[in-house]
Amino acid sequence: MARVCQITGKRPRVGNNVSHANNKTKRRFLPNLHKKRFYIPEEDKWITLKVSTTALRTINKNGISAVLKKAKEQGNVLY
Repeated sequence: MARVCQITGKRPRVGNNVSHANNKTKRRFLPNLHKKRFYIPEEDKWITLKVSTTALRTINKNGISAVLKKAKEQGNVLY
């Protein structure tokens, strides 16, 4: 499961490199992922997740417990 956000499910997308002469070649747009440790006080343990920067902002806003609960309902979390 490389290059997939464990919270949002973001994965690489496909597009084109377009040259000045308008030649098109395939390329990949990779998500901005970071490996990050989070402390869950309810379970009194640390978990390591591979998350996108968008997911980090969501965790900072809503809290890790609420985000994990919502992600489990959607079936995205694998830890």
